[in-house]
Amino acid sequence: MSDCTRRHTIALADDHAVVRAGYRRLLELEPELAVVAEYADAEAAYFGLAQQQDGEVELLVLDLSMPGRGGLEMLRRLRQRLPALKVLVFTMHESVALMSQCRDAGASGYVTKSSDPVQLVAAVRAALSGESVWPAALAAGLREGSPHERLSPREFDVLQHLLAGRGVEQIAQILHLSPKTVANYQTLVRQKLGIGTAVELLHYAREHGLATS
Repeated sequence: MSDCTRRHTIALADDHAVVRAGYRRLLELEPELAVVAEYADAEAAYFGLAQQQDGEVELLVLDLSMPGRGGLEMLRRLRQRLPALKVLVFTMHESVALMSQCRDAGASGYVTKSSDPVQLVAAVRAALSGESVWPAALAAGLREGSPHERLSPREFDVLQHLLAGRGVEQIAQILHLSPKTVANYQTLVRQKLGIGTAVELLHYAREHGLATS
């Protein structure tokens, strides 16, 4: 490849520095790929990318489980701010419901961290070329009409925080909402899922692949 060949620009967002370093080394083994930015949390990624011109960074490899508001909400905000930016979700969660939320939020694809490294490189290349990248096993499990499919994006955010064991006050702080608003969302989530207790919520989450661990 000649020196004048254009390199594709990539940003990484993951809260583990060692993991980011591994991604960078893996991706930059490919001569046409260049990692030009790294971020350790969702807010830093959003504000860092928002300061760039649309198209300056072509692809963001995004972990969802980061400090602060989290990757899913940041994905929605980025799609509004930088519509040309492609986002490849790279996460430990093998969740059909979470994949569905990422798809609806505008992600280009979804790769689990249990995948072979070669699959990440292939997914990056595919996303850069404009293809959608969704795991066949998870995509086959998408179930339209399940109660959690009717949750709004904000309700799904609150659900994910509840399943992570966070209380109303903590969720309110993370999402920059009032505790009363979060409590209202919690009530709506339980109503839509047809559950009444935290134990029932956890049982539902496990049945539908929503549990975070």
